[in-house]
Amino acid sequence: MKTFAGFSDAEIVAMTAPVRPPELPGAGSSVSESRVAEARQVFARAAWSGIVEPGDRVAGMLWSALGPESALEALISDDATARVASRVVEALGNDTSDTLESIAEVIAEAFERWRPRLSATEARAHLQRAAHVGATYVIPGDDAWPTQLDDLGAHRPAGLWTRGNVDALAATRKSISVVGARASTGYGEHVTMEIVSGLCDRGFAVVSGAAYGIDGMAHRATLASEATTVAVLAGGVDRLYPSGHDTLLHRIIETGAVVSELPCGWAPTRWRFLQRNRLIAGLGQATAVMEAGWRSGSLNTAHHALSLERPVGAVPGPITSSSSAGCHRLLRETPTVCVTSADEVLQLVSAGQPQGLVSSAEPNDARDDLAEIHPFASRVVDAMSERSARTPERVARESGLSREDTIAILGLLKMSGHVHERSTGWLRTQ
Repeated sequence: MKTFAGFSDAEIVAMTAPVRPPELPGAGSSVSESRVAEARQVFARAAWSGIVEPGDRVAGMLWSALGPESALEALISDDATARVASRVVEALGNDTSDTLESIAEVIAEAFERWRPRLSATEARAHLQRAAHVGATYVIPGDDAWPTQLDDLGAHRPAGLWTRGNVDALAATRKSISVVGARASTGYGEHVTMEIVSGLCDRGFAVVSGAAYGIDGMAHRATLASEATTVAVLAGGVDRLYPSGHDTLLHRIIETGAVVSELPCGWAPTRWRFLQRNRLIAGLGQATAVMEAGWRSGSLNTAHHALSLERPVGAVPGPITSSSSAGCHRLLRETPTVCVTSADEVLQLVSAGQPQGLVSSAEPNDARDDLAEIHPFASRVVDAMSERSARTPERVARESGLSREDTIAILGLLKMSGHVHERSTGWLRTQ
């Protein structure tokens, strides 16, 4: 009997069928050759969604070169990284300038990061939890897949866990991403309502992140206009976050979609919010920042959009308002365009002007000192608790890093006072 990741073909078809509605390719319960091939790909991508952290470039490289199934088999079989690297170089050809040795090194490091999360039982649980809440799993190649996310290249997600109407994902091919401050003002919310209503009247869908403030107003204005809105979460779609928007998110599910690249059960963390922003930027034809403080996370979304050479617009505010300081900063420091109406936002799309390649990282002033300690320090801190001591092995599993890297970063964080050690494990300093 043929098996994949320890499961028979019939088992994989049965596991994936509940998250693949009839209108999507590969749905149904038959075990034809094409159905098995589709089910294996769905299973592999679902498994990867719980193995790697969002935006993992090495995973994206492996999926592109080997395919999600072969890449997963290489990880499971602990295939020699030199052999895997050779296959990657052969598959990518001129698409990579890295040497065989350098690719082998990054793959070896990645395998160490991923192995703590490698679990066939957990992969099956991703599918079971999704089916329990009525979620579907949309992958590249599906009719509903938002092809504009392909522009993310190696940072493209393995798939999108979706609650609601999968057709809403296809609708994002004609959409605007609307973001802004959580601590919004009456001015910012009023402008958001006016501009979003105008966008909906012109047949555009609206993408945002379901956060308090501007995001919430963007979703509400779209629903009031009876248009399509998509909310992108930083955790599993079974954990509607923030909890104060539970009712709003259920309304979105009724007519639009709530999506995430992370499997059900996974919690949002600071790192995942920042990586989630690349999806918000990637889904929209343009990004409009309604209101943003100097250190707003909305600036991160804007920079992701700029890195994709997507147009970005920012609404100006009073020069005395700290809530608009981030918008003014974008207008001064980046190729962002001043917008004051729906028509001006849509001019960004029609102009289609390249905005120049800008780093997708947060603006320097928006980073805290964790980034100066280590690029993955925030992931380690996110994986820790202030009350319950955790072992390095658990921190590694939660952060998606190797045990060795985790121990090294914990040492750096201890010296800087961000964490402290007890006999039972490590704690985040309050």
